[in-house]
Amino acid sequence: MPLSKPVRRKKHHNRNVMCNGFERDDQLWDIEARMTDIKAYDIDNLERDGYVSAGENYHDMSIRVTMDRRFLIHEVEACIDSSPFRMCPRIADAFRKLEGTRIGPGWLRQAKEKLGGVLGCTHMNELLPVVATTAVQTLWPVSKEDVLETGAKLMLNSCHTWGQSSEMVKTYAPQFYQPESEAN
Repeated sequence: MPLSKPVRRKKHHNRNVMCNGFERDDQLWDIEARMTDIKAYDIDNLERDGYVSAGENYHDMSIRVTMDRRFLIHEVEACIDSSPFRMCPRIADAFRKLEGTRIGPGWLRQAKEKLGGVLGCTHMNELLPVVATTAVQTLWPVSKEDVLETGAKLMLNSCHTWGQSSEMVKTYAPQFYQPESEAN
């Protein structure tokens, strides 16, 4: 993004989030998300042999959610390859609590109940909304009828375009449409 006004600045931090969806040979789907944090300077860290070098992963966390075409989660694998504290990787197995849940309306709330606060990891939890939207995008062209309804339930009133009184909802998900006067 270009700056609207030229100003000197120095990069301090880089966060990358990548998420991919895969169709498997066994009729299931894998959604994989990874987040890395990289500092542009050395940072003292006693639990990482004294410091983390500039350019080295400060955080490197991944999650794989295996689901069926109805968004039912069959398996979850999480790993924390880099973190500021040695104890961080111990929480990765807790994300298996998502097995048996279904990505759809209320899923993020359910995930927060199972993995919020000390029950989970702040950064791994940040990947869950990315996993959910990537799941919908991955299946969208494959199973348009099922996914359009699920997508509408997930996305309704989440932004301008998905507002229940928008022209887009009226055209593509009319069962959820409400004229503006009724929506308020």
